[in-house]
Amino acid sequence: MGVMKTTESAMDEKAIIAAAEKALSEIALIRKEVGKVIFGQENVVEQTLLAVLSGGHALLVGVPGLAKTKLVSTLGTVLGLNASRIQFTPDLMPSDILGSEVMDQDETGRRSFRFVPGPIFTQLLMADEINRASPRTQSALLQAMQEYHVTVAGQRNDLPQPFHVLATQNPLEQEGTYPLPEAQLDRFLMQVDVGYPELAAERQILLETTGIHESEAQSVLDAKQLQAIQQLIRQMPVSEKVVDAILSLVRSARPGNGNAATDKNVAWGPGPRAGQSLMLCARARALYDGRLAPSIDDIMALAEPVLQHRMALTFAARAEGMTVRDVVAGLVSKAKG
Repeated sequence: MGVMKTTESAMDEKAIIAAAEKALSEIALIRKEVGKVIFGQENVVEQTLLAVLSGGHALLVGVPGLAKTKLVSTLGTVLGLNASRIQFTPDLMPSDILGSEVMDQDETGRRSFRFVPGPIFTQLLMADEINRASPRTQSALLQAMQEYHVTVAGQRNDLPQPFHVLATQNPLEQEGTYPLPEAQLDRFLMQVDVGYPELAAERQILLETTGIHESEAQSVLDAKQLQAIQQLIRQMPVSEKVVDAILSLVRSARPGNGNAATDKNVAWGPGPRAGQSLMLCARARALYDGRLAPSIDDIMALAEPVLQHRMALTFAARAEGMTVRDVVAGLVSKAKG
C-alpha cells in the first residue's frame, strides 16, 4: 500500500508539473498579447490577471483616461471569453443588469412570461464606472459575484462559467459617485489602483495609438483552458510558513489583536475572505512568475491590493491625513521585521 501511494503521489506531482509548464507558456502568450495594446502599467496588468487566474473579481480604481476599460476589453479578447459591458449611470436599474420577464402571446391567444437575460449573463462582465450607479443597482451584482447565479421572479438562473466581474471606479472625491457597500467590496478579490503611466510608456502611447493602424490583441486561450489554469492554481502546495504569514498579516490588520497601530487607526479590519484571497492570489503570482509554490514575498507584495478595500480607518486617523495604504504598508514593514 505504501509503495502504491508513493507511486500515485509521484504521478500526481508529475501531472501537476506538466500542467504548470503548459500554463506557464500560456501565461507568457497572454502577457505578450496584452502588451501589444496596453503600454506600461505592468503592476496593473499583473494584478488584474492574477484576479482572473485565481477565479475572482477585480476592482480597478483610477481617474478617467488611464486605459482601464481598454485593459478589460483586451483581456476578454486574449482569454477567449464572451464579454459584455455595462456603463453604470445614476438612472440604471437592477433589471437593466439582471434581465426581466416579458409577456408573450402565442397563436391561440395564450399568454405566458418569458425571461429575457440581461448583460450579466456573460463570462467577463465589464462594469464601467460602477460607483456612478445607486447602491440599489450596485447590489444587483452582489448575489452574482458570490453565488454565480441570479434570482428573477423567484426563479434561479445560473450564470455562464467562468464568470468574472472586472469593475472600474473613479476616485470617490469626484462628484456624482456613490461609495460601494462594504459587503460588495469584500466580494472583489483585489482592488487594483491604476496610476498615471511612466514617461516612456506615455511616449509609446502617443506614437502607437494616434496613427492609421493600431495593434490588436489576439485570442490565446478559451474558457476551458482558463478554467484548467484556475484549477491548477488551487492544487499548488502552500507551505506552513506562508499560511502562518497570511494569518499573521490578516489578523494584525484587525483591531483588538495586539497591534497598537491598528487599534489606534483602524475602525474595522478584513475578515476571513481576505485570507482566502491572499492564498489564491499568492499561488497565482507564483505561477505567473514561473514558480510552483508561493513564498512569503508573494504575500507581502499582494497585501495592499487584497487588504486595502477590506479595511476602514477611524475618524481620528482620517483627520490626520492617514490612508489605508499607509496602515497596510506599516503592517507589511513590521511583518518583514
